[in-house]
Amino acid sequence: MSVSAQQISAFKSYGGLLKEDHRIPRPSFIANPKKRNSKWTFPQAAVIPNFHLPMRSFEVKNRTSSEEIKSLRLITAIKTPYLPDGRFDLEAYDALMHMQIKDGVEAVIVGGTTGEGQLMSWDEHIMLIGHTVNCFGGSIKVIGNTGSNSTREAIHATEQGFAVGMHAALHINPYYGKTSLEGILSHFESVLPMGPTIIYNVPSRTGQDIPPQVIQVLAQNSNLAGVKECMGNERVEQYTNDGIVVWSGNDDQCHDARWGHGATGVISVVSNLVPGLMKEIMFSGKNLSLNSKIMPLIEWLFVEPNPIGLNTALAQLGVVRPVFRLPYVPLPLAKRLEFVRIVKEIGRDKFIGEKEVRVLSDDDFILVSRY
Repeated sequence: MSVSAQQISAFKSYGGLLKEDHRIPRPSFIANPKKRNSKWTFPQAAVIPNFHLPMRSFEVKNRTSSEEIKSLRLITAIKTPYLPDGRFDLEAYDALMHMQIKDGVEAVIVGGTTGEGQLMSWDEHIMLIGHTVNCFGGSIKVIGNTGSNSTREAIHATEQGFAVGMHAALHINPYYGKTSLEGILSHFESVLPMGPTIIYNVPSRTGQDIPPQVIQVLAQNSNLAGVKECMGNERVEQYTNDGIVVWSGNDDQCHDARWGHGATGVISVVSNLVPGLMKEIMFSGKNLSLNSKIMPLIEWLFVEPNPIGLNTALAQLGVVRPVFRLPYVPLPLAKRLEFVRIVKEIGRDKFIGEKEVRVLSDDDFILVSRY
């Protein structure tokens, strides 16, 4: 059954209810031959096939500008805690968020690599973004990782992320099934129109660098807030010189990126643990002494691929339950002992949480494969 333009117009004008003036003849396969002349009233709830209803209101789409995102200096790639059955531990998550806000973090990446978005269903992913916006969006900017190696999924997830109120999106270039430079451009150009966007370049995970010539083309779109760059400070400085906002994606390089190469700030893993110290590094000028002081912690965190070290550390601090979604597993005992020493050297009061740091035994950890 086709629907005319007149009927669609009436549908929109009357809140989805077609008036009596727009009745449609009864389909022949249900017509009563004895009552061919009787009128049939169209159902009040009508389904309009292939009729696009936008997911976001004008107000939501324009609530946050790219300029607001460009000014952020300290962004935490927030950890996602779990219950023993592998579901989200929202109580622990909310406590973690409160600690970040209290110590001066300006924004969070929800469901990024650190937050294990790669281990979430999209339903979980969007729910966590919406929960974060609902509970904390008035105090901190919420940047949802809605990137994917599938352009179709990236588009759909980004629509949903902005629909639930996220302030900006984080997008990665297609990984594993790598594409050409033209394909990378087309991928990002498909999601940029939806709202403020940070592009994430991390070749160690994607297997493919996003070269500056691609970013320079994308920078012509006003929705490009900037780049999270993991290719080092030479690349950071190149973007800065080109007038493109850039955040360091490497905690061990972020001090020099900020104060020596023009980076706006950092998207940080270590700020999950010591947000106050990271705020001091990002806001208070060059501080080589403090940077050197936290370097052993940063090196410890990345002895295995992120977020293994962070998950282990937060469990040892008693901030989250010692629950891991596989394939992540905790650091071995020797490294856990080393973390206790690092905490004591830096000072327990500099770390989040109030419990004493513990070593934990191997049996304390729960590894969840189905959730």
